[in-house]
Amino acid sequence: MQRLVAVKISHNHGIEPQTLAQLDHEYIVRIFDQRLIADGELKLLYMQYLPGGTLLDVVRLLRSTPSEHRSGQLLLDAIDEVLADRGEVRPTESAVRTRTAALTWPETVAWLGRRLADALQHASERGVLHRDIKPANVLLSAEGIPKLADFNVSSSKRIKGTSPLAYFGGSLAYMSPEQLEACHPDLPATAADLDTRSDIFALGVMLWELLTGRRPFADERSAGESETSLARMLELRRRPVESKFLSELPSDCPMALRRVLLKCLSPDREDRYSCGSELAQRLDLCLEERARDLVYPPPNSWQARLSRWPTPILWLSSLVGVSLATVYMAVHVQELMRERLSDATNSQLDKGVIVFILCASPLAVLIYAYMSRDLLAVPRGLRDGRRYDEAMLARVRSRTLFWGDLCALNTLLTAVCATVTGVMLLRWFTDLPARLLVHAATTVLVAGTISVAYTFFLSTFYVVRCVYPIYLRHGLTTAHDFAVLRALRRRTTVYLAVTASVPLVGVLAGFSALEPEELPLVRDSVLGLCAASGLAFVAVYWLFRKLDADLRALQRVV
Repeated sequence: MQRLVAVKISHNHGIEPQTLAQLDHEYIVRIFDQRLIADGELKLLYMQYLPGGTLLDVVRLLRSTPSEHRSGQLLLDAIDEVLADRGEVRPTESAVRTRTAALTWPETVAWLGRRLADALQHASERGVLHRDIKPANVLLSAEGIPKLADFNVSSSKRIKGTSPLAYFGGSLAYMSPEQLEACHPDLPATAADLDTRSDIFALGVMLWELLTGRRPFADERSAGESETSLARMLELRRRPVESKFLSELPSDCPMALRRVLLKCLSPDREDRYSCGSELAQRLDLCLEERARDLVYPPPNSWQARLSRWPTPILWLSSLVGVSLATVYMAVHVQELMRERLSDATNSQLDKGVIVFILCASPLAVLIYAYMSRDLLAVPRGLRDGRRYDEAMLARVRSRTLFWGDLCALNTLLTAVCATVTGVMLLRWFTDLPARLLVHAATTVLVAGTISVAYTFFLSTFYVVRCVYPIYLRHGLTTAHDFAVLRALRRRTTVYLAVTASVPLVGVLAGFSALEPEELPLVRDSVLGLCAASGLAFVAVYWLFRKLDADLRALQRVV
């Protein structure tokens, strides 16, 4: 057919052709045909030809390259060396090679791992376990695209008459603890106990070796050659990665990638990623600098410290908006209304305000406690190591992004109640004309607008920076998360428009229903509102730009 292919020659055993025939994925080597020769003793497997060598060639070059010279270009150099040895023509520059060359070495490892995790997800969805992931079994295209190969010892649930115990094997150095147990003749575990998490462990070992040049276990030189040394390998993998191996991670290795690899290498498979797609999402996060700094901030950063105190911080954000609104309202009505009233009337009004505050504050606290019941408990539980089902995590993730709106709504409800209460107090205790009552009501509503807009931006900025990223370390995000983040971006634009309208609304409301001789009494407060809200808008616009950039980054990784 005039097509260049690779031919794999092997003894006629195993189900590799049947397994590969089920898999059609851009990161898994493709199979075209098979033939039996020598009276059925040998098998020819016609496969996709990939001229760039394997990840083993990359590891060899890595070990001879100083850490400060390692980057995405190292991957391309390893491929070009293999191409030169085979007499192949080095490919021309392409968008893929240009992007790869610009990556740091940890980002290159994450980029490779993300694609192989996709391949594992595709295989597991079709009931296939690879069981022999290692650098030599990952082929590379001329542009550096990895392709998972060599399913010779794989198992498949969809091929009739097969068993996971048939042709069981693999490379001991990359095996998970449960796979080593299945290899040990004196232990009860079998190959039938394995699942995708075993392949994820092997992928974690391989990515660690790519990152540092060595595997994260102090195996003996003759590891696996006897039952004793096999037991020693198993013992090492039943413990967390030792600190001496952690110290070998590159200085530019993001905290996100470090945590991803350690989770892949967890001795207890219940603590690993449950599937390849979940691992792929985490590796996507490692490639998005802004998002990974949100999800995995440095331990002593302000985001990490403030994430433990959501209640006081969110209350403080509400108080900032309420305080600004109260100051404006007090200054505005002082000369216009208060100085017209007797001391006794002012005293009655003050008592009414105090009673309102004493009644409204507990109500606001109860509303906040109700709307935050899960939003406070779940992040605390996750930090303490508790597990939650995916449905619960998805529900809380979505509600968390409405937390700023709920705080703003709580503030607005208080402002409306204050408006009604204030008008009633003026009606009962004063004989002010109706137009001044209308003016007082509009003044309180403007103050409420101020408090709502500023409360939303302060609380949402805190939630997006400190609370929501906690959930992205746990569970699997979906298209719904993308939609919720996009909706929040749209709402921030609406709130920004509300904030920008404060000066105009303040002028219209500040001079409404007043006689000409009363206008000088409120001129200074209205002008002060315009000046202060203009400066505040600059700060809010800065928050808006930061929020928009954060939300865009999070959208790219969910």
